[in-house]
Amino acid sequence: CHILQCMTRQSSDIAQGVDAKKATGKKHAEQGAGDQGLMFGFACRETPELMPAPIMFAHQLGRALAEARKSKKIKWLRPDAKTQVSVVYEGYKVIHIDTVVISTQHTPEVSHKDISDAMRLLAVKTLPAEYIDRKTRFLINPTGRFVIGGPQGDAGLTGRKIIVDTYGGMGRHGGGAFSGKDPSKVDRSAAYMGRYVAKNVVAAGLADRCEVQFAYAIGYPEPVSVSVNTFGTSKVAEEKIERAVQEVFSFKPANIVKQLDLLRPIYRKTTNYGHFGKRDKEITWEHADKAKELLRAVGL
Repeated sequence: CHILQCMTRQSSDIAQGVDAKKATGKKHAEQGAGDQGLMFGFACRETPELMPAPIMFAHQLGRALAEARKSKKIKWLRPDAKTQVSVVYEGYKVIHIDTVVISTQHTPEVSHKDISDAMRLLAVKTLPAEYIDRKTRFLINPTGRFVIGGPQGDAGLTGRKIIVDTYGGMGRHGGGAFSGKDPSKVDRSAAYMGRYVAKNVVAAGLADRCEVQFAYAIGYPEPVSVSVNTFGTSKVAEEKIERAVQEVFSFKPANIVKQLDLLRPIYRKTTNYGHFGKRDKEITWEHADKAKELLRAVGL
């Protein structure tokens, strides 16, 4: 195994757009967005974390697997694992868990039946009982074997799991990964800001579901577009919410970094179980501390 070290500086053409100083052809001396693109934030009332139920159920299973392995309650478990939960809805209400998929690495000697039985029991103990019945399917290691895992088993992972990092497909995604990017890259920081805004809108009771969308141009400090979608669940006119959002929050890259205090060594906490829906005071984009300001801004 060798580590190849071949690092170079960022292109000066890009840097002059991002850096907070004047440059030829640049209209503003402020810090600009590190790239163009779309970013989304989302929140809903399906779970206490104001996250979609399927992704939170999948994360619960992932944590249960890790706990069972680290505590050696299930001795044949190995670190590589993936979970997926498919949920049936009526409107926006969770009705039933249709399918649970668990793929977990294991030692060579354990039988598929033992793996299946143990994982089914773990899922039943972990997931909400009211959503599981005889119709719920459990697909455990569907290939039949998962001994070789991690980088040895497949190509790299960085930037390839953008949906499990966010909302499990329930909220839209602009396509930019978070991993390996500092907060000057709006792919990451603006997505965090979007979650922060959407969560505060829902926490304030202004809507039951909220999606916030930004668009940026590289080198430009202000987003070229900000829109709010409440999917028909808003308690006041959507235009009022959108105006309140732009009044309470700033979406300039430098201000996002300042508001969310992003220049700290906090990102290790985002390396598993997603970037959103976590109860940790250091994960500032999960704070619902702007709800009262939003209510005042809409006149409530």
